[in-house]
Amino acid sequence: AGDIVAQAAQCDGNEPLRLRIAELGAGSADKTRLLLKAAAGRQGTLLYEPVDVSSSALQAARERIEGEIPGVHVLPRVMDYTRGLNFYPAAPGERRLVLYIGSSIGNFEPYQAHNVLEIIRAGVEPGDALLLGVDLRKDEATLLAAYDDAAGVTARFNLNLLIRLNRELGADFDLENFSHRTVWNPAESRIEMHLESLIDQRVKLPALDLEVDFDAGERIHTENSYKYAPGQAESMLSAAGFHPESTWTDERAWFAVCLGRAE
Repeated sequence: AGDIVAQAAQCDGNEPLRLRIAELGAGSADKTRLLLKAAAGRQGTLLYEPVDVSSSALQAARERIEGEIPGVHVLPRVMDYTRGLNFYPAAPGERRLVLYIGSSIGNFEPYQAHNVLEIIRAGVEPGDALLLGVDLRKDEATLLAAYDDAAGVTARFNLNLLIRLNRELGADFDLENFSHRTVWNPAESRIEMHLESLIDQRVKLPALDLEVDFDAGERIHTENSYKYAPGQAESMLSAAGFHPESTWTDERAWFAVCLGRAE
Protein backbone atom coordinates (compact mmCIF):
# COMPACT_ATOMS: atom_id res chain seq x y z
CA ALA A 1 0.00 0.00 0.00
CA GLY A 2 2.81 2.38 0.84
CA ASP A 3 4.53 1.78 -2.50
CA ILE A 4 1.28 2.27 -4.43
CA VAL A 5 0.47 5.54 -2.67
CA ALA A 6 4.01 6.87 -3.11
CA GLN A 7 4.01 6.01 -6.83
CA ALA A 8 0.60 7.61 -7.37
CA ALA A 9 1.70 10.82 -5.62
CA GLN A 10 4.83 11.11 -7.78
CA CYS A 11 4.26 12.90 -11.07
CA ASP A 12 6.63 13.92 -13.86
CA GLY A 13 9.66 13.60 -11.62
CA ASN A 14 8.58 16.61 -9.56
CA GLU A 15 7.99 16.81 -5.83
CA PRO A 16 5.30 14.35 -4.67
CA LEU A 17 1.81 15.84 -4.51
CA ARG A 18 -1.02 15.32 -2.07
CA LEU A 19 -3.55 12.70 -3.07
CA ARG A 20 -7.29 12.56 -2.91
CA ILE A 21 -8.64 9.06 -3.47
CA ALA A 22 -11.81 8.11 -5.34
CA GLU A 23 -13.13 4.56 -5.64
CA LEU A 24 -15.54 3.21 -8.24
CA GLY A 25 -18.14 0.70 -7.10
CA ALA A 26 -16.92 1.18 -3.57
CA GLY A 27 -19.75 -0.62 -1.77
CA SER A 28 -18.59 -1.18 1.80
CA ALA A 29 -15.00 -0.15 0.89
CA ASP A 30 -13.48 -3.04 2.85
CA LYS A 31 -10.62 -3.54 0.37
CA THR A 32 -9.67 0.12 0.43
CA ARG A 33 -8.71 0.70 4.04
CA LEU A 34 -5.08 -0.34 3.64
CA LEU A 35 -4.58 2.27 0.94
CA LEU A 36 -6.48 4.94 2.89
CA LYS A 37 -4.38 4.29 5.98
CA ALA A 38 -1.17 4.49 3.95
CA ALA A 39 -2.21 7.76 2.29
CA ALA A 40 -3.43 9.35 5.52
CA GLY A 41 -0.23 8.28 7.27
CA ARG A 42 1.83 9.87 4.50
CA GLN A 43 0.07 13.23 4.27
CA GLY A 44 -1.88 13.59 7.53
CA THR A 45 -5.35 14.20 6.10
CA LEU A 46 -7.10 12.72 3.10
CA LEU A 47 -10.29 13.23 1.12
CA TYR A 48 -11.88 9.93 0.06
CA GLU A 49 -14.63 9.93 -2.59
CA PRO A 50 -16.38 6.54 -2.76
CA VAL A 51 -18.64 6.17 -5.82
CA ASP A 52 -21.54 3.72 -5.81
CA VAL A 53 -25.19 3.43 -6.81
CA SER A 54 -26.13 2.41 -3.24
CA SER A 55 -26.47 5.39 -0.90
CA SER A 56 -26.94 3.11 2.10
CA ALA A 57 -23.68 1.26 1.42
CA LEU A 58 -21.87 4.58 1.03
CA GLN A 59 -23.26 5.92 4.30
CA ALA A 60 -22.20 2.77 6.14
CA ALA A 61 -18.71 3.04 4.65
CA ARG A 62 -18.50 6.71 5.62
CA GLU A 63 -19.38 6.06 9.25
CA ARG A 64 -16.96 3.15 9.57
CA ILE A 65 -14.00 4.72 7.77
CA GLU A 66 -14.21 8.12 9.44
CA GLY A 67 -14.49 6.36 12.80
CA GLU A 68 -11.61 3.99 12.09
CA ILE A 69 -9.00 6.03 10.19
CA PRO A 70 -8.05 9.41 11.69
CA GLY A 71 -7.58 12.17 9.15
CA VAL A 72 -9.80 10.65 6.44
CA HIS A 73 -12.81 12.74 5.39
CA VAL A 74 -15.34 10.81 3.30
CA LEU A 75 -17.31 12.54 0.55
CA PRO A 76 -19.73 9.91 -0.85
CA ARG A 77 -20.84 10.24 -4.47
CA VAL A 78 -23.98 8.39 -5.61
CA MET A 79 -23.24 7.81 -9.30
CA ASP A 80 -23.32 5.12 -11.97
CA TYR A 81 -19.73 5.38 -13.15
CA THR A 82 -20.53 3.60 -16.41
CA ARG A 83 -22.56 6.68 -17.42
CA GLY A 84 -19.80 9.18 -16.70
CA LEU A 85 -17.90 10.74 -13.80
CA ASN A 86 -18.55 14.16 -12.34
CA PHE A 87 -15.89 14.80 -9.71
CA TYR A 88 -15.23 18.08 -7.96
CA PRO A 89 -11.95 19.62 -9.16
CA ALA A 90 -8.87 18.68 -7.16
CA ALA A 91 -7.28 21.41 -5.08
CA PRO A 92 -4.02 23.06 -6.21
CA GLY A 93 -1.06 20.78 -5.49
CA GLU A 94 -3.32 17.74 -5.34
CA ARG A 95 -3.79 14.71 -7.61
CA ARG A 96 -6.67 12.28 -7.75
CA LEU A 97 -6.04 8.54 -7.49
CA VAL A 98 -9.01 6.54 -8.76
CA LEU A 99 -9.32 3.00 -7.41
CA TYR A 100 -10.97 0.32 -9.53
CA ILE A 101 -9.45 -2.57 -7.68
CA GLY A 102 -12.01 -5.32 -7.22
CA SER A 103 -11.58 -6.87 -10.71
CA SER A 104 -15.05 -5.58 -11.64
CA ILE A 105 -13.62 -4.72 -15.05
CA GLY A 106 -13.67 -8.47 -15.76
CA ASN A 107 -17.48 -8.55 -15.67
CA PHE A 108 -17.64 -6.45 -18.85
CA GLU A 109 -17.25 -7.69 -22.40
CA PRO A 110 -13.87 -6.53 -23.80
CA TYR A 111 -15.35 -3.67 -25.83
CA GLN A 112 -17.39 -2.59 -22.79
CA ALA A 113 -14.32 -2.70 -20.57
CA HIS A 114 -12.54 -0.40 -23.01
CA ASN A 115 -15.50 1.98 -22.94
CA VAL A 116 -15.52 2.05 -19.13
CA LEU A 117 -11.80 2.88 -19.01
CA GLU A 118 -12.36 5.66 -21.55
CA ILE A 119 -15.16 7.05 -19.37
CA ILE A 120 -12.80 7.05 -16.39
CA ARG A 121 -10.14 8.81 -18.44
CA ALA A 122 -12.64 11.47 -19.49
CA GLY A 123 -13.53 12.08 -15.83
CA VAL A 124 -9.99 12.79 -14.59
CA GLU A 125 -7.27 15.31 -15.36
CA PRO A 126 -3.87 14.69 -16.98
CA GLY A 127 -1.50 13.51 -14.27
CA ASP A 128 -4.23 11.83 -12.22
CA ALA A 129 -3.81 8.09 -11.69
CA LEU A 130 -5.97 4.97 -11.98
CA LEU A 131 -5.27 1.80 -10.01
CA LEU A 132 -6.88 -1.06 -11.96
CA GLY A 133 -7.37 -4.49 -10.42
CA VAL A 134 -7.54 -7.57 -12.65
CA ASP A 135 -7.84 -11.27 -11.96
CA LEU A 136 -5.13 -13.19 -13.83
CA ARG A 137 -5.44 -16.48 -15.68
CA LYS A 138 -4.72 -19.58 -13.62
CA ASP A 139 -5.40 -23.29 -13.85
CA GLU A 140 -8.96 -24.39 -14.60
CA ALA A 141 -9.44 -26.36 -11.37
CA THR A 142 -8.60 -23.31 -9.25
CA LEU A 143 -10.93 -21.07 -11.24
CA LEU A 144 -13.84 -23.50 -11.10
CA ALA A 145 -13.39 -24.00 -7.36
CA ALA A 146 -13.49 -20.24 -6.83
CA TYR A 147 -16.82 -19.88 -8.64
CA ASP A 148 -18.42 -23.06 -7.32
CA ASP A 149 -17.15 -22.93 -3.75
CA ALA A 150 -17.83 -25.71 -1.28
CA ALA A 151 -19.76 -23.37 1.03
CA GLY A 152 -22.19 -22.55 -1.78
CA VAL A 153 -21.75 -18.78 -1.46
CA THR A 154 -21.45 -18.17 -5.20
CA ALA A 155 -24.36 -20.51 -5.91
CA ARG A 156 -26.59 -18.47 -3.58
CA PHE A 157 -25.34 -15.28 -5.22
CA ASN A 158 -26.26 -16.62 -8.65
CA LEU A 159 -29.64 -18.00 -7.61
CA ASN A 160 -30.45 -14.66 -6.01
CA LEU A 161 -31.06 -13.40 -9.55
CA LEU A 162 -34.19 -15.57 -9.63
CA ILE A 163 -35.28 -14.27 -6.23
CA ARG A 164 -35.03 -10.72 -7.55
CA LEU A 165 -36.96 -11.59 -10.71
CA ASN A 166 -39.69 -13.08 -8.54
CA ARG A 167 -39.76 -10.05 -6.25
CA GLU A 168 -39.38 -7.26 -8.80
CA LEU A 169 -41.11 -8.67 -11.90
CA GLY A 170 -43.64 -10.97 -10.25
CA ALA A 171 -42.01 -14.06 -11.79
CA ASP A 172 -42.67 -17.57 -10.49
CA PHE A 173 -39.20 -19.16 -10.65
CA ASP A 174 -38.92 -22.16 -8.32
CA LEU A 175 -35.32 -22.12 -7.09
CA GLU A 176 -35.47 -25.85 -6.41
CA ASN A 177 -35.77 -26.39 -10.17
CA PHE A 178 -32.54 -24.58 -11.05
CA SER A 179 -28.91 -25.30 -10.24
CA HIS A 180 -25.78 -23.16 -10.28
CA ARG A 181 -23.24 -24.11 -12.96
CA THR A 182 -19.79 -22.72 -13.74
CA VAL A 183 -17.88 -23.14 -17.00
CA TRP A 184 -14.33 -22.14 -17.93
CA ASN A 185 -14.28 -20.86 -21.51
CA PRO A 186 -10.58 -20.90 -22.52
CA ALA A 187 -11.20 -19.43 -25.98
CA GLU A 188 -12.72 -16.29 -24.41
CA SER A 189 -10.56 -16.47 -21.25
CA ARG A 190 -13.55 -16.17 -18.98
CA ILE A 191 -15.49 -17.95 -16.28
CA GLU A 192 -19.17 -18.21 -17.18
CA MET A 193 -21.92 -18.57 -14.61
CA HIS A 194 -25.16 -20.25 -15.60
CA LEU A 195 -28.41 -21.36 -14.00
CA GLU A 196 -29.47 -24.75 -15.34
CA SER A 197 -33.06 -25.90 -15.49
CA LEU A 198 -33.35 -29.31 -13.82
CA ILE A 199 -36.73 -30.14 -15.38
CA ASP A 200 -38.95 -29.22 -18.30
CA GLN A 201 -40.85 -26.19 -17.05
CA ARG A 202 -42.60 -22.95 -17.93
CA VAL A 203 -41.89 -19.73 -16.04
CA LYS A 204 -44.10 -16.65 -16.08
CA LEU A 205 -42.89 -13.05 -15.79
CA PRO A 206 -46.12 -11.02 -15.59
CA ALA A 207 -44.44 -7.62 -15.48
CA LEU A 208 -42.94 -8.35 -18.90
CA ASP A 209 -46.03 -10.13 -20.23
CA LEU A 210 -43.68 -13.03 -20.90
CA GLU A 211 -43.67 -16.80 -20.53
CA VAL A 212 -40.49 -18.83 -21.01
CA ASP A 213 -40.30 -22.58 -21.60
CA PHE A 214 -37.18 -24.34 -20.36
CA ASP A 215 -36.09 -27.82 -21.33
CA ALA A 216 -34.27 -29.88 -18.73
CA GLY A 217 -30.60 -28.99 -19.05
CA GLU A 218 -31.25 -25.62 -20.70
CA ARG A 219 -29.33 -22.79 -19.12
CA ILE A 220 -29.60 -19.07 -18.38
CA HIS A 221 -26.19 -17.44 -18.92
CA THR A 222 -26.04 -14.99 -16.00
CA GLU A 223 -22.52 -13.58 -15.75
CA ASN A 224 -18.99 -13.58 -17.17
CA SER A 225 -15.73 -12.94 -15.35
CA TYR A 226 -12.81 -12.39 -17.70
CA LYS A 227 -9.31 -13.45 -16.66
CA TYR A 228 -6.29 -11.63 -18.04
CA ALA A 229 -2.84 -12.64 -19.23
CA PRO A 230 0.21 -10.78 -17.85
CA GLY A 231 0.58 -7.46 -19.64
CA GLN A 232 -3.02 -7.35 -20.85
CA ALA A 233 -4.19 -4.88 -18.20
CA GLU A 234 -1.35 -2.54 -19.14
CA SER A 235 -2.42 -2.71 -22.79
CA MET A 236 -6.00 -1.90 -21.81
CA LEU A 237 -4.83 1.14 -19.85
CA SER A 238 -2.72 2.36 -22.76
CA ALA A 239 -5.60 2.04 -25.22
CA ALA A 240 -7.81 4.15 -22.94
CA GLY A 241 -5.35 7.03 -22.53
CA PHE A 242 -3.38 5.99 -19.45
CA HIS A 243 0.37 5.44 -19.33
CA PRO A 244 1.08 2.22 -17.36
CA GLU A 245 3.67 2.97 -14.66
CA SER A 246 3.77 0.06 -12.21
CA THR A 247 2.16 -3.33 -11.61
CA TRP A 248 1.97 -5.31 -8.39
CA THR A 249 0.89 -8.94 -7.97
CA ASP A 250 0.50 -11.36 -5.11
CA GLU A 251 3.26 -13.93 -4.62
CA ARG A 252 1.46 -16.49 -6.81
CA ALA A 253 0.70 -13.96 -9.57
CA TRP A 254 -3.00 -14.73 -9.33
CA PHE A 255 -4.13 -11.10 -9.12
CA ALA A 256 -2.65 -7.81 -10.27
CA VAL A 257 -3.14 -4.11 -9.66
CA CYS A 258 -1.79 -1.77 -12.33
CA LEU A 259 -1.18 1.94 -11.90
CA GLY A 260 -1.80 4.06 -15.00
CA ARG A 261 -1.21 7.81 -15.35
CA ALA A 262 -3.73 9.89 -17.32
CA GLU A 263 -1.95 11.34 -20.34
